[in-house]
Amino acid sequence: MSRVVLVTGGNRGIGLAIAQAFVAAGDRVAITSRSGGMPDELAGSDVLVVTADVTDTASVDAAFDRIEAELGPVEVVVANAGITRDGLILRMSDDDIAAVLDTNLVGALRVARRAAKGMVRLRRGRLVFVSSVVGLLGSAGQANYAASKAGLVGVARSLARELGSRGITANVVTPGFVDTDMTAVLSDERRAEITGAVPLGRYASPAEVAGTVVFLASDAAAYITGAVIPVDGGLGMGH
Repeated sequence: MSRVVLVTGGNRGIGLAIAQAFVAAGDRVAITSRSGGMPDELAGSDVLVVTADVTDTASVDAAFDRIEAELGPVEVVVANAGITRDGLILRMSDDDIAAVLDTNLVGALRVARRAAKGMVRLRRGRLVFVSSVVGLLGSAGQANYAASKAGLVGVARSLARELGSRGITANVVTPGFVDTDMTAVLSDERRAEITGAVPLGRYASPAEVAGTVVFLASDAAAYITGAVIPVDGGLGMGH
């Protein structure tokens, strides 16, 4: 049976690939974006695009209200929305720290809190948090981003314990370097440096990350909760 799936930040990059994968699986998909525009890749589909800002509780609540009214109760949530504001710690401003934490970590908590209300009533649900290999491996110049992504592991594992008795799972996917617009701007030298550190010797495609997310939301993964699943070509193994 098709389910109602929400992907935050589903208008580009990894989030867009995740939305496309759920559409291909026959699910009813909603995505959030700050602009509210329909991505060209989803044009002609039945995807519901909702304008939402995960740093604002009222905006998150309004997005869920609209999705529930138009599609039905949300059964799968992929908390993917995120930003970066990189810089060395000695030069990182309070705003750089607060903005990244509020979007990537607190924003995911806001979304999960609102989603849990409906999932508890349904006595089923899937929460998938898109983290990063950086959250476990660390990255110079990304202390704020790494902190926000590491925090998602604590969120997911706490919710796995809190909501498991209601048939709700909570898991984390930790992508490594993925071939998106964000990484396309890197110099050839930097790209070669990165791929040289990855045992598989290449970037991931967004579809490879999406496939793992769709699996965690499937019946085949019904007994997986509190897990951290790397999709990083072996870059972060041991963490």
